[in-house]
Amino acid sequence: MSYVGPDSQPPRPPRRFPGGRPLVLALAVLVPGSLAGFLLWDSAGDSDGGRAAGSLPSAARSEQDSPSKPGGADPKRSGKPAESKEPTATTKPTEGPGRDHGEKPGGGDAKPSGRPDAGRPAASGPLKGKVVVIDPGHNPGNFRHTAEINRRVDIGTNAKECDTTGTSTNRGYTEARFTLDLAHRLRDQLHREGATVRLTHDADRPWGPCVDERARIGNDARADAVVSLHADGSGVGNRGFHVILPAKVRGGAADTSAIVGPSRDLGERVAGKFLSATGSAPSNYVGGGTGLDTRGDLGGLNLSKVPKVFIECGNMRDPEDEALLTSGSWRHRAALGIATGISDFLRA
Repeated sequence: MSYVGPDSQPPRPPRRFPGGRPLVLALAVLVPGSLAGFLLWDSAGDSDGGRAAGSLPSAARSEQDSPSKPGGADPKRSGKPAESKEPTATTKPTEGPGRDHGEKPGGGDAKPSGRPDAGRPAASGPLKGKVVVIDPGHNPGNFRHTAEINRRVDIGTNAKECDTTGTSTNRGYTEARFTLDLAHRLRDQLHREGATVRLTHDADRPWGPCVDERARIGNDARADAVVSLHADGSGVGNRGFHVILPAKVRGGAADTSAIVGPSRDLGERVAGKFLSATGSAPSNYVGGGTGLDTRGDLGGLNLSKVPKVFIECGNMRDPEDEALLTSGSWRHRAALGIATGISDFLRA
């Protein structure tokens, strides 16, 4: 199922004014006079060395004020390319649930930078020399590539879909947009602390990566920590966050025995700091109130050779959680909490 999102509303019919003919005559008189006045003002401005500050046309101001991002500026400043239509999901997909929606009015501080160099290590900081891989769940383009993402890949113990589209709020804010925006904020925070940060993708590819490739990216980077970002798609009334830890799994290419312990340490620290920073309660439907859940069916965890956890930041299908997930200021606090948990783990 697809939806018509806020970026793809049909154009409104042109507004008709009463007394159309007199209006045309009035404009015919006024426009030449206004144009002459503008030319006089413009020439006077040029004589002073250019226009005064703040005289940019509104279109130019909007481009100047918006952060750079792959594929152009998104009107909602979500840190991803603008999209016209996206599907929604009614159930949680098999490989990490969640979806996202737009910025709420008045909700949004400390916007992510969107700079291409934002993942480079800082000159100094407590995390200098540490490598962190951030894995934004799903990809905004996945829904256009169903054949590719439905292809099954080996996760060690069995085969599973390459990826899924993720979930969404009832108003159409997709998980893929949410996780990418949160990833940018988290990257910027870790970068300020001196860490070398890599994203598994930055909406710079049409779909994917598959879950096995996401694990390889962390392994190849020899990451000190990997965090996969998601949001859930459960029923109304199911609220709160939970962190998913790798179970002890062995089979085929999967062997998590070396990472189970450090991953739990990472997950517990992330959960604690996330709770403190956001005020969100641990999930009331997963993990028995601990905010922690152990799973052995996720390829992104099964194939990891480095400490890694998933975090489901909330339930996009619950109206109260939706209000949080769609708030820029809440996402800022969420990124700060996750970053603090990662920092505590790396400095322990």
